Amino acid sequence: MSIIKFKLLITFFLFLSINLLASSNIQLIKKENNDSNTTLLVIGGIHGDEPGGYFAASILATHYEIKSKNLWIVPNLNKSSIQADKRGLNGDMNRKFSVIKKNDKDKQIIEEIKDIILSKKVSLVLNLHDGNGFYRKENKGNIFNPNSWGQTCVIDQCKLKQEQPFGNLDSIASIVTKNINKKLLKEHHTLGVKNTNSKFDDEAMQLSLTYFAVTNNKPAFAIESSKNLPSLSKKVFYQLLAIEEFMKIMKISFKRKFDLNEIELNSILKNYGTLGVNNNISLDLDDIKKSLSFIPLKSRDNEFYFSHPLGSVKKIHGNFVVYIGNKKITTLKPQYFKIAKNCEQNIYIKIDKQVASIRPASSFFIDDDFSIVKNSSLRVNVIGFKSKKLLSESGVDINLKVLDKNFSIDKSHKLYRIEFYKDDKFCSMSVVNFK
Repeated sequence: MSIIKFKLLITFFLFLSINLLASSNIQLIKKENNDSNTTLLVIGGIHGDEPGGYFAASILATHYEIKSKNLWIVPNLNKSSIQADKRGLNGDMNRKFSVIKKNDKDKQIIEEIKDIILSKKVSLVLNLHDGNGFYRKENKGNIFNPNSWGQTCVIDQCKLKQEQPFGNLDSIASIVTKNINKKLLKEHHTLGVKNTNSKFDDEAMQLSLTYFAVTNNKPAFAIESSKNLPSLSKKVFYQLLAIEEFMKIMKISFKRKFDLNEIELNSILKNYGTLGVNNNISLDLDDIKKSLSFIPLKSRDNEFYFSHPLGSVKKIHGNFVVYIGNKKITTLKPQYFKIAKNCEQNIYIKIDKQVASIRPASSFFIDDDFSIVKNSSLRVNVIGFKSKKLLSESGVDINLKVLDKNFSIDKSHKLYRIEFYKDDKFCSMSVVNFK
């Protein structure tokens, strides 16, 4: 007898809802406790071509439990530039914190992140970057030199003007880099403290996020992993090491849900999570095909929900392109339907002699075959089933052999869509997973 297991995919762990017609807003994830106002603010993605920073921020959001004090995370500050894998589609966002034009497309985001930084609760700010080369105090070649930004903890000045917890920037940066340098993957990966002395020596840095913070008496640091590191996992490794060192200094107690090494990070980075659409569709993104056709969507105001903090959607040439960070995961080619009202909330499915119910937008696992129990109010369409012009494909035993793999959702040809309609209006889509 076959064993059936069910997994609801869009009910839990949904960080973000995106309305394609809504204006862009900052995604702020808060992990708080009631024992303190001490708060670390971590910002990723101010530059869209620096994935080490924003993927580290996303893992911090999903795989860390904060046991004491508070952690705030903005994983994808510059979302449109992240999608494009460009430093800044509207110019360098990290050069707009002193003066910004009224018509600048980044103005709303800049004003919102300024408000977050200036929150009374924020005690220290980390801005995550990937920089070129490997910083060295002495010139040792094109990659290893004082002008490189990679593998640095960047400060704008040594200390804040006013007495402030965590205000000794140089001392803290030195402690952080010293502790990281005890855990290097390769000897030449060493981190150093880079003091830009922004007020006197660096006019460009006077326009930056961290300089805005320190001039408002907020301790702020930039962490720069090297763009010359050969893998994303290595960049993320050093970013997370640095963040953990700052949490230790701030006495933020945390629990990590994985061992911090390249093997586990590679596994986490390949996990793209789930995408829910309009509360009636759910898709597993991990092994999804590069494009899916005839996805039942509304003609406007579609809402997309991701379990991954870096999930986003961009409409291009009438299709919906799905991203995780700068990675293009799939393209949804829509077929527009009106959404039915009062659809069934329990759909019955039969495997051998077992009958069980599933909820809309759910996934179920089978060994052999299944059939959807007939319901006079629903029309069933199993995508990829070679039917004999049936009006509804309920009450029909279906196994993997009778499904056309060209219509599978995944590259492994194990996942298939089951769509439910009522009076030619779309109700929901479930997914059958053949083991």
